[in-house]
Amino acid sequence: MDIEKDYIKLIFGLKLKQVRTQKNLSLFGLAKLTNLSKSYLNEIEKGKKYPKTDKILLLCEHLDVTYDQMVSLKLDNNLAPIGEILKSGILKEIPLELFGIQEADLIDIIANAPAKVNAFISTIIEIAQHYNLSRESFFLAALRSYQEAHSNYFEDLEDKVIAFSKSFQINLDSKISIEELEAILEEEYEYNIKEIAFTDQEALGDLRSIYVPKSKTLLLSTELDAPQKAFILAKEIAYNYLKISDRLLTFSWIKFENFDQVLHNFYASYFAGALLLPRKSLVDKINSFLENENPKPEEFVALIESFEVSPESFYQRLTNLLPKDFQLKNLFFLRLSHRVGSDVYQINKELHITHQQEPHANETNEHYCRRWVSVKTIDEAIKQNKSHFFDAQISSYANSGNEYLVFSSATKDPFAENYIRSISVGILINPTMKKKFKFIEGKPLVKRIVGVTCETCAVKDCLERAAPPIVLERKKRHENTDIVVQQFINQFS
Repeated sequence: MDIEKDYIKLIFGLKLKQVRTQKNLSLFGLAKLTNLSKSYLNEIEKGKKYPKTDKILLLCEHLDVTYDQMVSLKLDNNLAPIGEILKSGILKEIPLELFGIQEADLIDIIANAPAKVNAFISTIIEIAQHYNLSRESFFLAALRSYQEAHSNYFEDLEDKVIAFSKSFQINLDSKISIEELEAILEEEYEYNIKEIAFTDQEALGDLRSIYVPKSKTLLLSTELDAPQKAFILAKEIAYNYLKISDRLLTFSWIKFENFDQVLHNFYASYFAGALLLPRKSLVDKINSFLENENPKPEEFVALIESFEVSPESFYQRLTNLLPKDFQLKNLFFLRLSHRVGSDVYQINKELHITHQQEPHANETNEHYCRRWVSVKTIDEAIKQNKSHFFDAQISSYANSGNEYLVFSSATKDPFAENYIRSISVGILINPTMKKKFKFIEGKPLVKRIVGVTCETCAVKDCLERAAPPIVLERKKRHENTDIVVQQFINQFS
């Protein structure tokens, strides 16, 4: 798509619409005056067509404007903000079609209230800058909204995994081996798979794989464990089976060139997860686990380890299947990262199905609640020097009153030296959930009152508090001030 040509067409269309409405002319009226069809004029105003010179002269004559005025790219003060938005190409960056929005419709909205829309967009940009929202972060936020809108379950990808298994004679009832994954890539897709020590070069230390398209060479880090290797191989199969060419070449990703790469990375990851954690097999094992009225933590760990996957892949897969097969749609997924020896815990991945549950990764300068099981598993993994520490608890949020059963696993971060991360899934406790999880009322489960951040938490005498509730105190102070102000207003009215 030629952005410059599109920009010229859009600007002309906006100017034509502005002049027409200033003359109090409908599209029907302008069509009668010029003998041009209404549909043709409509396409011009939406930026889909650019009229030839004779048509522009005809429009200028009946609208009483000069030719130079109409073809100039300069916009008056009222439309100038729109010009900046269009020229910036930001609308090309936003995956509008993913959400069923046509660019022309958005331009109509902007054109009808330019000052207000410009103020809104400026506010969004300012917020993004305040939170250091990068282009990649913007893309990932759009993808997250797309996942949440579909309850993170994609039937077409599930069907393609089944079709793949039939085509390649893969038994989804048993664990697929690394050797079988390698054989498919080498024999079917003509891959060359090589293992090299990325850690020999400092710049590559955080990478686990590099794909070289020209020679179809897949370079794998010698530091990979079996679950990481299986996932990367399954993902490469997905790229090929789904016929995806616009893709990322490294794992983990360095940067996204466009939104399609973000979406394709998600599709390939989803396919890989569904291949390594087949739906029917995992659902059967979850049902078996839920039948136990007094399960032990090691039983959940055994459930994870019964598949050739990392805890993160397992928890991610739960967010696909719990909403679909167990009708548990009120859930969240969190990944926390922590540098050993520091007091900082950061959310670097999150997903909320159905509605926006607590907590969120938006309090960049605040301290997340130390009562979360997500934090506890990290601390215990460090204290006990365990490669995988699992725990679960009922988290009752003080502000909302919502209660969640939260499962959490902490492991060494494979992509960052001296970092531990925890992966957690929280499921809203409601009557539907209680019917599925018979052990929810059991005594072994610890219930804890939790907040989101220390700065906003009203829990008193919290021994784990990492910072005073300054945000909450400021809010209360403002509320008290407002009450006194209202009293003075009433007194002197």
